[in-house]
Amino acid sequence: MVDNASTLQLGALNVRRLGFGTMQLTGRGVWGPPSDHDGAIMVLRRAVELGVDLFDTADSYGPNVAEELIREALHPYPTSLKIATKAGLTRSGPDQWEDCGRPDYLRQQCEGSLRRLVVDQIDLFQLHRIDPKVPADEQFGVLKALRDEGKVREVGLSEVGVAQIEAAQRIVPVVSVQNQYNIAQRNADDVLDFCEQQRIGFIPWFPLASGKLSRPGGPLSQIAQELGSTESQVSLAWLLRRSPVMVPIPGTASLTHLEENCGAIAITLTDTQYQELTDARKPLRRWTLGD
Repeated sequence: MVDNASTLQLGALNVRRLGFGTMQLTGRGVWGPPSDHDGAIMVLRRAVELGVDLFDTADSYGPNVAEELIREALHPYPTSLKIATKAGLTRSGPDQWEDCGRPDYLRQQCEGSLRRLVVDQIDLFQLHRIDPKVPADEQFGVLKALRDEGKVREVGLSEVGVAQIEAAQRIVPVVSVQNQYNIAQRNADDVLDFCEQQRIGFIPWFPLASGKLSRPGGPLSQIAQELGSTESQVSLAWLLRRSPVMVPIPGTASLTHLEENCGAIAITLTDTQYQELTDARKPLRRWTLGD
């Protein structure tokens, strides 16, 4: 069960520090409907029962499918529930992702998300990618306009560096950053440290990747055995300890894995265990799926 005391303030949003990501609820290649529609609905509803109050999605997941599943499963939404969605990628087929940061497109996608989710305001609206073909200030500007108009409550960014966050902050308040980060892949350490200094929430995507750390007899399996937990739970516990602004959003289409992931909030690593996991990582090739 997610601990009510383990929360983080993202601007006006107070969220528990273990959310749920919806990308894995869609079809193969993050394209089309799930193979088990009823199972996906059950997972979303069970997440709420387990105390999850932050659901991360995107217009590009499906496309549109993940947002529609959230609406079907959870609307009318509990008052404590917050939905974070993203815009800024287009889809032409399975595993195909293209940047699109034109202001008119971002506004159009925001309007579409409002309709699909059946809300008057999106809690957290994130720029999925900064499109290099469009001036960044124009992309940040439309986020500010949507916030000023009340269509989005708070603004976040995804896959950005420190300089890009600072540039965005000159135009619109940024309350969260969603970059790839996990116990094995830590290329965004500098961004995480900056977010911690600025009290910006850091939402790691692909949080359960563990690379060679999960090899038989490796540090993850040994520490999991010591704690009577699973390797996934240890990976999430490491993330939660890594920074007080960390908000992992592990996703799954399995009820069993959902319950396992939510159990990570109760795992406490000793100083020695935490340091052993921190020191064990070796640089790994960066993963490239559109999160």
